[in-house]
Amino acid sequence: MRQPVTLSSRGFARAMRADATKAETLLWQALRNRQLNGLKFKRQVPLDGYILDFVCFEAGLIIEVDGSQHADSQADVVRDRHFEEQGFHILRFWNDEVEKNPDAVCSAILQAAKGRG
Repeated sequence: MRQPVTLSSRGFARAMRADATKAETLLWQALRNRQLNGLKFKRQVPLDGYILDFVCFEAGLIIEVDGSQHADSQADVVRDRHFEEQGFHILRFWNDEVEKNPDAVCSAILQAAKGRG
């Protein structure tokens, strides 16, 4: 069951949108306004006590863009398991992967979304 979004989570998500990483900004430019095959993505979405980098509810797809602080993160494993149990598919990309090869990242997102919408 989804938890209500607290004001602090909502404020934190708003701050994260305003202070996005270069990789997040680059990927958002490709995802926003249904530019990627008509898929509707939202960014920095508070959900179930977490902040999701990008989510497409119609395809049940969560995209996380990670820096080195996420390497071998047990918290990310727990978080991913939580959302997989909710029926979401999670894709994780490293910042440099998004910055160096955004076309490949977008292709991977399209492939994952195929048949999930």
